[in-house]
Amino acid sequence: MVSSKHTRTLAAIFANPVRADIRWTDVENLLRALGAEITQGAGSRIRVSLNGRRMVFHEPHPRPTILKDAVRSIRRFLSEAGISP
Repeated sequence: MVSSKHTRTLAAIFANPVRADIRWTDVENLLRALGAEITQGAGSRIRVSLNGRRMVFHEPHPRPTILKDAVRSIRRFLSEAGISP
């Protein structure tokens, strides 16, 4: 079930200009709410599978926010999986 917080996170991911203040935990919670299967890979790698699409992301550290390039990757992944705001 997608909550209003998940909806705000989704809007932030698709916002222009690309934001640099999106927390990884919010993205991960959104992906889970959308039905994504998330597994831990080696090191900071996170494997995500959603609607037949697969991608590997790197969990940010030491900061809790994701970089703009990661936001673009997540945006592309969600679009390819049929998800939009």
